Formats: sequence, C-alpha cells, structure tokens
Amino acid sequence: MSVTIAGVETDPAYEAKLAAFEARIAAGERIEPGDWMPEAYRKQLIRMISQHAHSEVVGMLPEGEWIGRAPSLRRKLILIAKVQDEAGHGQYLYHAAETLGATREEMTEALLTGRAKYSSVFNYPTLTWADVGMIGWLVDGAAIKNQTMLARCSYGPYSRAMVRICTEETFHHKQGKEMVIRYAQGTPKQRQMAQDALDRWWWPSLMMLGPHDSDSPNTPQLVKWGIKTKTNDEVRQEFIAEHAPELQEAGLVIPDPELRQNPDGTWHHGPIDWDEFWRVVRGDGICNKARLEAKNRAHDEGRWVREALQAYSERGRAQAA
Repeated sequence: MSVTIAGVETDPAYEAKLAAFEARIAAGERIEPGDWMPEAYRKQLIRMISQHAHSEVVGMLPEGEWIGRAPSLRRKLILIAKVQDEAGHGQYLYHAAETLGATREEMTEALLTGRAKYSSVFNYPTLTWADVGMIGWLVDGAAIKNQTMLARCSYGPYSRAMVRICTEETFHHKQGKEMVIRYAQGTPKQRQMAQDALDRWWWPSLMMLGPHDSDSPNTPQLVKWGIKTKTNDEVRQEFIAEHAPELQEAGLVIPDPELRQNPDGTWHHGPIDWDEFWRVVRGDGICNKARLEAKNRAHDEGRWVREALQAYSERGRAQAA
C-alpha cells in the first residue's frame, strides 16, 4: 500500500506501480476496487462520484415539487417514476464511492452541512409546469452527454453504474422533449410557457457541463487516467450540436443571439456568465438555501426509517447466528 505524506508518495515502488497502472488504462482495462491505484486517482473519483450522487438526490427536489400539481394522471405517473429513478441513481453512485473507502455517513454529512458540491443547475427554481419538461429535455440531455462519456471511464464500478443510469436518463430525456414539443406546438399560452422555460434553463444547462477547459485544471489528469474521456468544452459542443437544431425545429428561440454553426460544423455560442456559475456553486444561488433545508428536513424526518431498517437487520443477523 502506498502512503502519501504532504502530497508525496513514499512507496519506493510507486513509480513502477504507477507505470503499470497507466499501462492498464492505456490498454483499455478497467480498474477494480481491489486493484492498486494512485491516491490522487482514488480521491478524484470519490470527489466526482459523491458529487454526482448528491446531484441525483438533490435533483429530485425541483421536479418533486410538481408531483402534486401535474396536469394529468399520465404526467403525474411519469414524473413519479422519474423522481424514483433519480433516487435509485443516487444509490448506485453512493455504492460506487463506497468501494473506494468513502462511507455513506461521511458523504451524507458533507451534503447536509453544505461542504459537498452538487450540480449548480438544481439551484434554480421550477416556476411553471413547462420547467419540468425543459429539465427533462435540456438538463437530462446535458447529463446524458456526460454520463455516456463516464460509462467508458476507467473505474469499473463507476462505469457499470453509468450504463444503467444512462438507459433510464434516456427515457427522462425523451419524455421531457415530447412534453416541450407538444407545448411549443400548442396554444399561444402553452408556446409562451415553453419559450419562457427555455429562456431560463438554456444557460444553466450549458453551465452544468463545467467551466471552460482553460479554467478546469483537473481535466488533463482526469483524461490521462481515463476518468474522463472528453473535456468540458467538447461535451458542451456535443450538447449544443444535438439540442440547438431540435429546439429551433420545434419553433423555439434559443436565448443566445450569437449562437451559430461554423463552417466546420462546430457551434459558436455567446459568452457564458461564469460569475453567476461560481456564485451558485459557492452557495449564493436562488435555491441553494432551500435545497439544503429540504434535504436536512427529509433526513431528520426519515430517521425512524433508518433506525427501523437497522433494527430489522440486527434481528436477522441475531436469528441467523
């Protein structure tokens, strides 16, 4: 086992182990929980996977607020299933992080105290029912771009969790797209509601794919170790290339007067407000406080469930002994 003191590996065989580790990744092999790995690789994965897990469970809140106000039983059933899926995604990811030595208690405590980060996009409010559809189309669409990339990442448990999550997120994306297109082709009031939702969710969706590559110092190492296989800007380009033509075809106006496709097929977009992005990431978004309060309230109110499950588990072990 290697030991890190003040950021320096003390294992005399570290360089040889690192070379073998990187050769495995270069050959396309998966790294599994019992395998040797650099401490920095383990820490980066815990940071990314726990942040991803927190995003899934906090992401239930903006849409969950609309379950009781869904316009039809069909829409209500779809939304309930979607929110349940997000809870399941959080479970897969917390389990993946646990294989790296992180505990559920540590990750939960970091989220509830505000030390842990989650996707900035979930700190924006859902003001109308069309927001639920736009989250499905744009936010889940952006998430799928990232998650499809992560399904090919070098760490086995994270990669395998992503395969199932991507499958379910694809359904979320399709239902959101179907809903928004229907409203965009509906009454003037429905079209205005869809356009208003696009105006508010377009830029946060671009931001959630992370800062520009020039401001993302971890990216080169993450790419080298196969945790990420594409940079933030590359994934952002993929997102725009798929969604911009579809939104325009639906008759909606993307709130970016500079958006255009270049002769080489790439997309030019207007400046992203990174000051707003970092303000939200640091806890000063519209809904940061409300999201944390909701998670803490749910954690407190669910204490009896956790205690009952613990008692049931202990009774089972005692009976089996």
